[in-house]
Amino acid sequence: MESLIQDLKYAVRMLMKSPGFTVIAILTLALGIGANTALFSVVNGVLLRPLPYSQPDRLVVLSEKTANFESSSISYPNFLDWQHSNSAFASIAAYRSDDFSITGSGEAERVRVGMVSAGFFELLGVSPVRGRLFTTQEDRLGGAPVVLIGAGLWQRKFGSAPDIIGKTITMNGDGYTVIGIVPASFQLESTNFGVKDVFVPIGPNKDPLFYHRDVHEGMRALGRLKPGVTLRAAQEDMDQIANNLAQTYPDADKGAGIGIVPLKKDIVGDVQPFLLVLLGAVGFVLLIACVNVANLQLARSTTRAREFAIRSALGASQFRVIRQLLTESILLGLAGGALGLWLAAWGTQAALRTLPETLPRAQDVGLDGRVLVFTLFASIVAGVIFGLAPALKTARPNLQETLKESGRGASGAKHRAQGVFVVIEMAMALVLLIGAGLMIRSLVDLWSVNPGFNPRGVLTFAVSMSPSLGATAATSRSAIRQLDETLRDMPGVEAVSTTGGALPMSGDNEFPFWLEGQPKPANESEMNVSLFYLSGPQYLRAMGIPLRRGRYFTVDDNEHSPAVMVIDEGFARQFFPNQDPIGKHIHIGIIDTAPEIVGIVGHVKHWGLDTDGDSKHPIVAQAYMPFMQIPDGFWTGPPQTEVVLRTKGSPAALVPAIRTAVEKLNSENVIYETKPMEGIVAESLAARRFSMILLSVFAALALLLSSIGIYGVISYVVGQRTHEIGIRMALGAQRNDVLRLMLGEGMRMALIGVAIGAAVAFGLTHIMVQMLFGVSATDPVTFASVAILLSAVALAACYIPARRAMRVDPIVALRYE
Repeated sequence: MESLIQDLKYAVRMLMKSPGFTVIAILTLALGIGANTALFSVVNGVLLRPLPYSQPDRLVVLSEKTANFESSSISYPNFLDWQHSNSAFASIAAYRSDDFSITGSGEAERVRVGMVSAGFFELLGVSPVRGRLFTTQEDRLGGAPVVLIGAGLWQRKFGSAPDIIGKTITMNGDGYTVIGIVPASFQLESTNFGVKDVFVPIGPNKDPLFYHRDVHEGMRALGRLKPGVTLRAAQEDMDQIANNLAQTYPDADKGAGIGIVPLKKDIVGDVQPFLLVLLGAVGFVLLIACVNVANLQLARSTTRAREFAIRSALGASQFRVIRQLLTESILLGLAGGALGLWLAAWGTQAALRTLPETLPRAQDVGLDGRVLVFTLFASIVAGVIFGLAPALKTARPNLQETLKESGRGASGAKHRAQGVFVVIEMAMALVLLIGAGLMIRSLVDLWSVNPGFNPRGVLTFAVSMSPSLGATAATSRSAIRQLDETLRDMPGVEAVSTTGGALPMSGDNEFPFWLEGQPKPANESEMNVSLFYLSGPQYLRAMGIPLRRGRYFTVDDNEHSPAVMVIDEGFARQFFPNQDPIGKHIHIGIIDTAPEIVGIVGHVKHWGLDTDGDSKHPIVAQAYMPFMQIPDGFWTGPPQTEVVLRTKGSPAALVPAIRTAVEKLNSENVIYETKPMEGIVAESLAARRFSMILLSVFAALALLLSSIGIYGVISYVVGQRTHEIGIRMALGAQRNDVLRLMLGEGMRMALIGVAIGAAVAFGLTHIMVQMLFGVSATDPVTFASVAILLSAVALAACYIPARRAMRVDPIVALRYE
């Protein structure tokens, strides 16, 4: 310990003696360690940190599997059968999302609702802050209307009133008794469940279709495995249940399976490969930073060669000299790590504020004990990596030669070591730049994809109307028509349409059907499936969707006229090949109608610019029906609708006027989820954009560090060879000859690094295949462009010290030392 303390004191003195070197080394390491720490904090929060529930490793998500979807929603009767028939789960609970309007407590407000079955919170190990949870008697048709409210809403809407338990609040026109307060920290990100303001029992649902076995309204289930039961055993148990249901209810359940996925995997989704690729990329940045500091250390060791030669001559062992140098290196690493930790804390929060929607479990990302240990480990390892080579080189001095040297010149071996370091960092920088280049090209190609509609100038929003307007289907239709007329007459509005069912890139709804002239399939799994849009007459104009043939809806296509339908080109190609579909009918069993096809419109990339029609989103056929032709039985509860509105100016600028107009119709009307369509398209590319930005940042850091590295080496070589340059010029060498000599030496290292980096990138970019779109993982244009860019930056970095070399005065150089 005594000698270690001596080494530390001496290391501090030596670092303070060279403040320029110390500051540059610490800043370089801080960039590398900070970037690694920031990304590790994301990986830790998303992938490594356990979910905040009791025994989270035993929690799974259950969903139905169909021919078209690997994971789809569950019908409520099927859930009840799963719940009662399984032997693998300690408990199973259902959940789905909805929105209600709270009225009678100040200003009308739309709140996010979690509809959950009894036992949902107990399954997760969540206890109420106050009050109690739902009972099985409340979670059934005809059960008492009760509600749990989130602590956030309790504070915001009710001022944290302690007597809230037992009070009645009005939602969608019905009174609900508050029985408990859910912790503010509670949320379930599974299937976009997210943060909810209130929770109600799922069993007393007023929609009669909810209790049909062949109707799926966005419900999924959570299960807690019994002790000792494996995921495989649970799957076998649920497969048996699915087979039994298929035999008992063939019309609804034949061909349907049950999928089981760990809750954590369901939440994290497909983000894991992205994060692991980024973690590997940021590791390259740290290695480049270490190589840069190692080069600085090698250059600095030249001036200390006599010091260590004298120490060796006085009896210092080789190990003692290495330990001293490693102590200095690790001290630098820890200082760089401390600064990097601050940069990571700042950078992580900035990234989360910029792109919060792209990352699952974003609320769990932050600095904790595991991140601090990682930073400490990275700092020590970095110190050893960049300090080892200079330490080994300095610890084996040629005492006789070194003691006779006056400090002029340096060994070619040392130059070669620095050259090797430059080659390494240039190669790694090229790999990162190629990765970033491929991502940038993918995003550029995606933005050039035609989505099938024109999102510019389009605003989407939802409207929940006063419960007093929804007593009957007729009054609901009247309220929707009045809303449509009010919005259409507003200044700056070019076209407006109410809409329901599916909305491109932000929601989906499918319906099974069979074609006219064909027998009705024996069960739903044998039926055709199409995406289903409900809309008004101006929908095509509002969305900018082209009409290919026939006509679209008019105001005359209403509840009193024959049912009509418009299909897209994909529907026509898939189900009416080499036929004219106009005038034909299709049968929709769920609404017991057979609308006539009256038009064909262009295809919309509903699932996203890059995912339309892929293995996860195989349904591409699209069908449209008039909003007003929804059967009377579907008009339940307060009227609500989504709206698409095309404006002449900025959509966001029109929001206040729209809100005023909607509330003027009725003070209990609520407008919510206002989003420009361009923002929805951008959100569909959020994950790719997040990866591209991070890869580009890492690549820029690598480019900066590698250019600084090659600049530093050439500057060092020029300083060491000043005497040689003077002799060359005295013997007749021209300034351009000296320039070519220095540039040639620097570019030789750079081009070797570029060649090695290209070979490495050729092998590594294959792991990015799923992250790319419209470009090959070995795209020659990207490889060539990046190689030219890096070579040009290296040339610029070499030129400055090389130009200084060509200006050396031979007389001054010959008198050098």
